[in-house]
Amino acid sequence: MGMTITEKILAKASGKSKVVPGETIWLSVDVLMTHDVCGPPTIDIWKREFGSSAKIWDKDKLVIFPDHYIFTANSHAIANVAKLREFASEYDLPNYYGPGTDRYKGVCHMALAEEGYNVPGTVLFGTDSHTCTSGAFGMFSTGVGNSDAAFILGTGKIWEKVPESMLFWFDGEIPPYLTAKDMILQIIGDITTDGATYRAMEFAGPGVMSLPMSERMTLTNMAIEAGGMNGIIEADELTEAYVKARTSKPYEIFRSDADAVYQSRYTYDLSKMEPMVAKPHSPDNKDTVRNVQGTRLTKCYIGSCTGGKLEDFIFAARILFGQQVQVPTFIVPASTWVDQQLDVETVNGVTLRDIFKKAGCQIGESSCAACLGGPSDTFGRAQDEEVIISTTNRNFPGRMGSKKSAVYLASALTVAASAVKGVITDPRDVM
Repeated sequence: MGMTITEKILAKASGKSKVVPGETIWLSVDVLMTHDVCGPPTIDIWKREFGSSAKIWDKDKLVIFPDHYIFTANSHAIANVAKLREFASEYDLPNYYGPGTDRYKGVCHMALAEEGYNVPGTVLFGTDSHTCTSGAFGMFSTGVGNSDAAFILGTGKIWEKVPESMLFWFDGEIPPYLTAKDMILQIIGDITTDGATYRAMEFAGPGVMSLPMSERMTLTNMAIEAGGMNGIIEADELTEAYVKARTSKPYEIFRSDADAVYQSRYTYDLSKMEPMVAKPHSPDNKDTVRNVQGTRLTKCYIGSCTGGKLEDFIFAARILFGQQVQVPTFIVPASTWVDQQLDVETVNGVTLRDIFKKAGCQIGESSCAACLGGPSDTFGRAQDEEVIISTTNRNFPGRMGSKKSAVYLASALTVAASAVKGVITDPRDVM
């Protein structure tokens, strides 16, 4: 009986020739990532449990990206970043990417890819539920709590149970009116927010492998919204080219065996799919854009680790070119590199930044910004009674700010089309 990609990677990391779902194993961790929300408590636990002479297991494998509550005057947020900065200085950490310096990179999940930490066949843990994003690179990547992270910080090990795998197969080529966001919203709506609890979500098929890396990252990013332990896509030539351009680290490519056992299999035909939304207040409250079109909006938001990548802004610019937004529309690049590309990438000979500015959009600094709500001065934060359509990954009450707001999740194409009309709009109607 064969193994899935996830099982093969976990077998390698545990020093075993084979693992099976339900088995508990010790894993050797290749990278531990943390940020300004969970980094300080992780450090506190590590110092408390390992003592005053505690040593980091491998400084080169610890990566710190402050990104969640920054560009704010909030004293608690500032204190958290200061604690990370002091910790990095005290222990001479090489992989600290602090705001206010030329090393700042933006949202951790995008930065992990851009800075070469996503390597096929490796194991990456992070103190953030969307750490599963990195699985788009044919690696095992998942989020853990502060106590588990503190244990990894001191030992480089973690005790985990091997998950069952689910297979999501996409046939066909993706139409120009669909994106990976529509694909994952369809899946989450089908299986619900607990349909993949403690399971690996493997995405495959020609419809997946034809996607660029950033779009693949959208699929694995939202695996957690279905309860998934990790999302994963096998590495191919596109993956290898992306990785080799950013790191010289060795890697190993794993592929699921033909006789691998899956808990369940789902097959989709991209030619039959429609633009999707998740209605308030859950990512699995799916509907087609057609069914909710005309819903009045107070704000549109394009950003986050899910929807603030370069391809998302290209999607949006194709619709916003020569148009004017009818409601406040916020553009938040996921990384500083993506922000720079707004001045490089063009649509119809005009840079993305100029397209957005001429359309009346507001452009913010690279960060998580309103995706996680944030302090009251957070860029794009939801206010009372607002109705927002957003490319972010969660729409629980209060997720983007006020608990009295309502958030629809959608692709960058749908959000841009809605910004032009001031109501939820199917992108096919304006493309």
